[in-house]
Amino acid sequence: MTYQPFFEFTDQRKGRWVVSCDHAANTVPAFVNGGDLGIAASDMNRHIAYDIGACGLAQALGAQLDSPVICSNFSRLVIDPNRGADDPTLLMKLYDGTIIPANRNADAADLERRMQACYHPYHAGLGALMQRHERPVLLSIHSFTPQLRGRPKRPWEIGVLYAHDTRLAAPLMQLLAQEGDLTVGDNEPYAGHLPGDAVDRHALASGHLNVLIELRNDLIETEAQQLFWAKRLAPLLEKALAKTNL
Repeated sequence: MTYQPFFEFTDQRKGRWVVSCDHAANTVPAFVNGGDLGIAASDMNRHIAYDIGACGLAQALGAQLDSPVICSNFSRLVIDPNRGADDPTLLMKLYDGTIIPANRNADAADLERRMQACYHPYHAGLGALMQRHERPVLLSIHSFTPQLRGRPKRPWEIGVLYAHDTRLAAPLMQLLAQEGDLTVGDNEPYAGHLPGDAVDRHALASGHLNVLIELRNDLIETEAQQLFWAKRLAPLLEKALAKTNL
């Protein structure tokens, strides 16, 4: 069976949103060290390998927003599609205390093989979805762990990430604050964007509206939780978009 680096969920949807999930899967393709990165199964099921719950949330949001969804089908430890092509963290050798043996001695040929089979096809797919609409809005869905090893617990349920473009992020954060029961991270638990990352490449570079949402992964572990958050967030996203008048 031919390896498929991403999955699309479109169903002739007409909405402006393009919902992306860069870290949707913990899949290791067979061409990468025989499908094994050399770390324990427990590590492959941690946040270091993929964004827990994000894939299901992205699909549920796409359905709620009547908009297409694209989800990667490779672990971020295979190669990280949310990094620029020249970013030194594109291929992680150590992540949250875990050494990645299959990456420690990866050479330029290994990196190029992963780029051609995973990274470039995913970005081509996302780019094609963005071109389907004259005024696309990129909604990038991620999740974060409640606590990194040796670090304090993170207090946020949800984070809204943005770079210099706050046209959509600002009204969304205002609406989330009005909910009254959420601790919202303003560019937390991560700050802004990196040059050449997915939002930079597919939205910022072309002036398209965009926002990146991070949900704490213990809140979206199950299908029921994912649907709950999708139903909660979708109306707020639509209201925030309306407030931009764009």
